Amino acid sequence: MEFEGLIFDCDGTLADSMPIHWEAWSRVTQRLGLVFPEERFYELGGVPSRHIFKMLGEEQGITLDPIAASKEKEDIYLESLHLVQPVHEVVAIAREYHGKVPMGVATGGTRAIISQLLEALEISHLFDTLVTSEDVENQKPAPDIFLKAAHQIGVDPRKCRAFEDTDLGMQAIRSAGMDAVDVRHMRAS
Repeated sequence: MEFEGLIFDCDGTLADSMPIHWEAWSRVTQRLGLVFPEERFYELGGVPSRHIFKMLGEEQGITLDPIAASKEKEDIYLESLHLVQPVHEVVAIAREYHGKVPMGVATGGTRAIISQLLEALEISHLFDTLVTSEDVENQKPAPDIFLKAAHQIGVDPRKCRAFEDTDLGMQAIRSAGMDAVDVRHMRAS
């Protein structure tokens, strides 16, 4: 496939941030008395934390403020932001195509957090747009976030290649009609 634009997920795709997110999740869910196994955390990669807290509270009959819980989780995460490293294999692709094709980031994260993360990794300048969970109504596995990123870089979704690290994200990319690259197969062990 000839592609004219590239779109990247962020957490777990451009940034090796998932273990640090998991630590923050563990601390907050434990404090709130929520059961949230690590395997399920990874299965829900790409789903905004506010949605996950709401779902967990409803499932487990625990009353909580999902926005406040999400903010607490993000605050804990930000304390360790300096520990996040890039996913070198994926960032190398973004560097290779910088200035050659339009590129965007499509993430289930929030603008405030992802902007700080991209700056900390010194890669924000590589991308023409950033689309976050706050910019679309329907989250992954819906294709909306990838479709919006394609629109913002001015490329037909069918001419985009997108990179992801989760099953939900891969489903969203395919639903958007894009060429999907599962970065879990690219990462060095």
